[in-house]
Amino acid sequence: MTDEQRKAETVSLLQDLGLKEYEARSFLALTRLSTGTAKEISEISEVPRTRVYDAVRVLESKGLVEVRHSNPQQFRAVSIEEATAILRQQYDTRIDTLQSHLEALDLQPEVDDNDRMQEVWTMSGHGGIEARTHNLLADAESEIVLLVVEEELLTEALYGLLNGAVDRGVDVTIGGETDAIIAKLDTEIPSVKVFETDLDWLLGPASDDEIAISRLLLVDRTTLLVSSFYPDADYDDSHEQAIFANGLENGIVVLLRRIISSGLLPVANPVR
Repeated sequence: MTDEQRKAETVSLLQDLGLKEYEARSFLALTRLSTGTAKEISEISEVPRTRVYDAVRVLESKGLVEVRHSNPQQFRAVSIEEATAILRQQYDTRIDTLQSHLEALDLQPEVDDNDRMQEVWTMSGHGGIEARTHNLLADAESEIVLLVVEEELLTEALYGLLNGAVDRGVDVTIGGETDAIIAKLDTEIPSVKVFETDLDWLLGPASDDEIAISRLLLVDRTTLLVSSFYPDADYDDSHEQAIFANGLENGIVVLLRRIISSGLLPVANPVR
């Protein structure tokens, strides 16, 4: 990534966190200066000088910029650590407010479980699939069976959720497609059963241009999530797709439950 690309992405991220473009560009300019005048900020950020004052005024109100009332006025950005803490707090506050508003809305009655017994839903995007995976792990009551194919899925958050499930008495079984994945699981989550899989025909891929399974998750024998990806595609939030099914008698759940059960092989002489 070039310096110009990094600056453009930084401005975009700041806009995602609530700043307008001129505010983001002015703040980025100030992070590169110990102190700066409106003229200096304008030269670096390419924000019109007359608009710099408006942008800096907003940044000051957010706690991201300090002002020295000299002639001309001097401005400086707060430290990167302080700025990220401020933006994180503002972002978290907005999320909390959104959640409270959504929960306060009038909801339609739940569909009877018998009516949606055969439903299968699709999901797209790594972020959403990861969040659904974490929610299912957090809500598991009796059993978790997880097959990990893509090593990038092994995160500290995943380890924490699985260890938490063990602590509350959930029976956790984890399968890994490669020796490296099995070794990591065995090290990070020593209290769970780690298995190799005999599902090469299912997990693939036979070649890099074929779609591959990245994870299979079965929770409480009733809820299934299977995600897939193209191995040669760029790794971004859209690279992963998934199906999600629920119900003890759902045909997809029953089929995958049997396939997963038949494909798990105990690791020989596991180290404990």
